[in-house]
Amino acid sequence: MVHGVVIVGTGQGGFQLAASLRESGFAAPITLVGDEPGLPYQRPPLSKGFLQAKVDETGLLLRPPAFYERIGARVLGGTRVQGIDRVARLVRLSNGEALPYDHLVLATGAAARPLAVPGADLQGVFVLRGLVDAQRIRAGLAQAQAVAVVGAGFIGLELAAVARGMGLPMHVAETAARPLARALSVPMALHLQAFHEAQGTRFHLSAQLAAIEGAHGHATSLRLRDGSQIAADLVVVAVGVSPNDQLARGAGLAVGNGIEVDELLLTSDPAISALGDCASFPFVFSGGARVRIESVQNAVDQARCISARLCGQAAPYAKVPWFWSEQGLCRLQMAGLAEPGDRSDIEGDPATGRFSVLRYRGDQLSAVESLNDPAAHMRARKALALAPAPA
Repeated sequence: MVHGVVIVGTGQGGFQLAASLRESGFAAPITLVGDEPGLPYQRPPLSKGFLQAKVDETGLLLRPPAFYERIGARVLGGTRVQGIDRVARLVRLSNGEALPYDHLVLATGAAARPLAVPGADLQGVFVLRGLVDAQRIRAGLAQAQAVAVVGAGFIGLELAAVARGMGLPMHVAETAARPLARALSVPMALHLQAFHEAQGTRFHLSAQLAAIEGAHGHATSLRLRDGSQIAADLVVVAVGVSPNDQLARGAGLAVGNGIEVDELLLTSDPAISALGDCASFPFVFSGGARVRIESVQNAVDQARCISARLCGQAAPYAKVPWFWSEQGLCRLQMAGLAEPGDRSDIEGDPATGRFSVLRYRGDQLSAVESLNDPAAHMRARKALALAPAPA
């Protein structure tokens, strides 16, 4: 009996795999299982347009219900996979169903990393990972008097731009000496910091959070280890994510920084693949070193790679990664993957708000960061695709 493909995860990667399989003529059953209720939706707008009420829940949907009926894909939303039986090739669901598969794909994504300080469980303290989180933050912003973000990464700065656009006092607390220290070059990170400061956001850098303090069960302020206080009745914790690899671990699959897959995105079980934020794969542009990339592009391209293999067109995954972030009037686009020691050369004039930073490892281009310059970003993606891998 043909059981087809079961996809665990209804994010962008899981959706793209189902769509690509049908586009490629895959005729066997396709089932998507996700612990969030409803249909697959876009996540990038959650920290931007959705918080600003420019996009609603319907506008987030990747496709309407009729699409899944048309392609014959079953979507089990609000259903958790509790375990994988690799011998019988089936997954056990929270609704009591045992779902057999010919091939299983883990597209389980990543979870927001919790903050281990007193007061992290107070009302008014949030993470932003899914739709329910965004709904709660949007409701909170409508009543907040002051906002603070713990963590100066992309989510934190995107939310800062939204809060300042609403006229709310905004503070960002970060342990590093500059925002986006792990993601961007020094020139680009400092430029974005200056932009946010000009909008009224206050940064607290090289800061260690001691506690979130509150009254009557609700957050009122952050207390830093140097004793200073930051007033905030809405706090968003954005200190990174951890891959959702619990199912893989429980099934005895190889797991490191995420679920380990080979160049074809196969796990240590040839009947199981993994993709997206949860998957650690050999990165061709870093000499085969394992990486785990958190981006929509990576999830989508890996889904297409797995679809091609399941349809008889197997090829190693070798896409140039690219990312984007919208922070108020700043649209940042990145291509490639730089390392901390890579050289930074500026192209253009930062004073105009439109420039790029080219990253080099030795003499080889490793990444390009472009601000408000989509043409430069597209040139960078083409150049990186043609260039040999940095040594």
